[in-house]
Amino acid sequence: MITYIPFAEGEAKLDWLALTDAIEAGHALPKADITDTFLYRGQDTLLNRSAWIDGLGLAVKAATIFPGNPAKGDPMVNGAVNLFSDSHGGLEAIVDFHLVTKWKTAGDSLLAARKLARPDSKRILIVGAGTVGRSLHAAYSAAFPQATFALWNRSEASGQAMADDLGLDWMSDLETAIGEADIVTSATMASTPFIRGDWLQPGTHLDLIGAYRPDMREADDTALQRSRVFVDSFDTTLEHIGELKDPLASGAITRDHVLADYYDITAFKRHSDDDITLFKNGGGAHLDLMVSRYIFDRWNAA
Repeated sequence: MITYIPFAEGEAKLDWLALTDAIEAGHALPKADITDTFLYRGQDTLLNRSAWIDGLGLAVKAATIFPGNPAKGDPMVNGAVNLFSDSHGGLEAIVDFHLVTKWKTAGDSLLAARKLARPDSKRILIVGAGTVGRSLHAAYSAAFPQATFALWNRSEASGQAMADDLGLDWMSDLETAIGEADIVTSATMASTPFIRGDWLQPGTHLDLIGAYRPDMREADDTALQRSRVFVDSFDTTLEHIGELKDPLASGAITRDHVLADYYDITAFKRHSDDDITLFKNGGGAHLDLMVSRYIFDRWNAA
């Protein structure tokens, strides 16, 4: 029987720390085979992301992006994740697209923070007042329960509204907010770097999520040069996202400056409390598979 896992019922069974453990365990298996395909009709897009991990199974994440939908009162992004058996290839589950995306995106960053941020981090700055920012608050709260949270957003109105809703400290000045933070986690749609490396204090962990295209960046060259840099996957970040593609092409950093991805997770460590660490969250279909399998396992266990 094929299981359908909707958002609310599925999320009620999940745990952020257990999810990061599942992602780490997934990277101990053979390296994933992944591929993306795109179909277009004008401004509308169909994206299929596929992954196969021996021992974990197969997943196809299908997403439709219709930019004109919000004007009609419909969501711009829709989709579903099909999860297939590793042993016989049969369809086991259809998992809500937004559930997988939410937990994959924030969980990806949280695993890195559990490895790279100082365990005694007391101040976490969220940059960006979108849906991902709310997910990051939930995820980081699970791993750093002693921390207080602050928020900066380019639009003060929406930022202040989210800060009031979640009980965060609203910060109007980004330089001051970064200077006070032990962890900075950023999820914006910026195309031009706006996080300056000169603002980072010794010991800071910088988590970059927003940029996902070659023409997008959130942090400047100085931020990368001052940091020990890690990524979730070399394959989905180095040549595909401006955050790393641009400074590598210009010579601002060299390839050996990017120290490790999750397939060498034992290298995810800081050498001293004063290290500045930087993680680039690039996503990827292999993470969709790992997270979908975790969701399905928790659903069955319940």
